[in-house]
Amino acid sequence: MTKRSSEPLRDPLGQLGEYGVSIWLDDLSRERLVSGNLAAVVRDKAVVGVTTNPSIFQRAIAGDSGSAYEAQLRDLALRGVTAEEAVRVLTTADVRAAADILRPVFDRTSGHDGRVSLEVDPRLAHRTEATVAEARQLWWMVDRPNVLIKIPATRAGLPAITQAIAEGISVNVTLIFSIDRYRAVADAYLSGLEAALEAGHDLSGIESVASFFVSRLDTETDRRLEEIGGEKALALRGRTGLANSRLAHEVYEEIADSPRWRALQAAGANPQRLLWTSTSTKNPDYPDTCYVTGLVTAGTVNTLPEATLDAVADHGEIHGDTVRGQYAQAAGVFAGLAGAGIDYDDVVEVLEAEGVKAFEKAWQDLLDSVASSLVRLGEEPAAHRGRPTGSGTSTDAR
Repeated sequence: MTKRSSEPLRDPLGQLGEYGVSIWLDDLSRERLVSGNLAAVVRDKAVVGVTTNPSIFQRAIAGDSGSAYEAQLRDLALRGVTAEEAVRVLTTADVRAAADILRPVFDRTSGHDGRVSLEVDPRLAHRTEATVAEARQLWWMVDRPNVLIKIPATRAGLPAITQAIAEGISVNVTLIFSIDRYRAVADAYLSGLEAALEAGHDLSGIESVASFFVSRLDTETDRRLEEIGGEKALALRGRTGLANSRLAHEVYEEIADSPRWRALQAAGANPQRLLWTSTSTKNPDYPDTCYVTGLVTAGTVNTLPEATLDAVADHGEIHGDTVRGQYAQAAGVFAGLAGAGIDYDDVVEVLEAEGVKAFEKAWQDLLDSVASSLVRLGEEPAAHRGRPTGSGTSTDAR
């Protein structure tokens, strides 16, 4: 007979939840929905939310799992819709279905988790009014209380965040790289809440997260440190992403202690939680769980691609809070970067511009792929227009 170990079973994902970290899956596709995979991930892997972005949808619809969209694309082709309309219908259908799967989590957590994020057209990143109009449209099309509309933290995005929140639209603020921009994002959220309160909205129904990108900071600063060379500069590699995020949390605590926030909290407002994204390691020399285990603290969200989720489940080491109490050390990293000649302001400006361009490209690639599919399916002979079994996803725009 095999002797049973007296040691408790390791459950790193469960430990993250015990420490107050919400795990959201950074992926969505029709294949995940129709196969039951998303429901299984929620059931078995402690996932309590989902995030999407243009790159994720581009891979889903134009990639290997694109056949799951064929029936709906065929209907759209027969109706003669544009590629842009088709993309909105396809993506909102997926987000709506995912929101329904996560609705029990939403109810159980009083709306804090069980959320699914959907991003505005990235080509609108520098157009405030158009971004607000798109946010309103997506909010209406998904028509679920547990959706978050993603708005980029560009300069033009800041007033759009305020306006969306003021109208009662829950927002995931994305593409945050710098501490100063995070302060501006937090101010935009508080201003939106103040306007929502004045307009008579129930603040308890409005949620927001501020998505801080982590690994990309290391990718860019490591490249610059390697160009500089020398022992001191090279010793700083792989430390910027965590330090930047920890200093962002220090700002979060400052905001949480402000009279302005306390007044809104007394009126029923929810805090804008920090969300760690870009948490898969880009450098294979770094531990594949470092952007998860290094950012453990209560009241935060970590959104993970499934490979990182599985890595944490397999060999993640959770040893308590790794953010609070680390602020001085994080500031020391930035002092070292400045001493090495790294221009932090330039780093984050480059990363924001690259992030917007990357999402614009993914969106355009998606539009081009869908346009080709609409032409192909619209010209397909009637004899070949049979609907695959098991589809059943509505083409209703809402």
